[in-house]
Amino acid sequence: MKKFLAEGVGTMFLVLLACGSAVLAGPSIGGYGIGVCFGLVLICLCYAIGNISGCHVNPAVSFGVWLAGRMSLGEMIGYWVSQLIGATIGAGFLYVFMEMGVADVFKFGGITAADNGATYDLATNVLQPGATAGMALLAECLLTFFFVFIVIAATDSKKGAGNFAGLAIGIALGLVNIVGIPVDNCSVNPARSFGPAVFDPHAFGDIWIMILGPLVGAAIAVLCWRAMCSTDAESVK
Repeated sequence: MKKFLAEGVGTMFLVLLACGSAVLAGPSIGGYGIGVCFGLVLICLCYAIGNISGCHVNPAVSFGVWLAGRMSLGEMIGYWVSQLIGATIGAGFLYVFMEMGVADVFKFGGITAADNGATYDLATNVLQPGATAGMALLAECLLTFFFVFIVIAATDSKKGAGNFAGLAIGIALGLVNIVGIPVDNCSVNPARSFGPAVFDPHAFGDIWIMILGPLVGAAIAVLCWRAMCSTDAESVK
């Protein structure tokens, strides 16, 4: 239960602070600043709850860890539920902030004006103007491949980065966000996509990309790491 609570609270803070950097400060810090915020939040969380739950705060990471043989299927499902609930709570706080702000005075960010005339709030993961579904799907696959590969490699019991794993993982998330934000606000995390979409349901139209892409990317990351290293039982614990 402690692990599930840690995942819920961690994912809530990831959405509240990282997505919040786009919603509440986006116009002043830009895409680069938002990417840096995502990375910094995850570094903090890694060292805060890493020894409790592993600090997945991301269903794609949990999926990769399960594929690597480091957790059971039931535990993965429990992590997913906790992450989705936490992300929804975090997005709920951002929704409250937007409702409390003075319209046309406070400069909220995290807003996408789509080609079809629709407007999406809360830094939801939707296609940015000019981006196509294929472009976004490829981006999500490749960026999650990189991110989960770093997670799996850095936390390996024999070949990993030890106490520096959290630093590597956080930097990796910041990098993929800097690259992916112009495409679809960068997901690489189905929970991060789900939470804000609950309060902006039109965003569910693109959420299949934010689920399929990260899960495929996570699977490729595990396969790649296994191909590089021994697959004996000790190397994947």
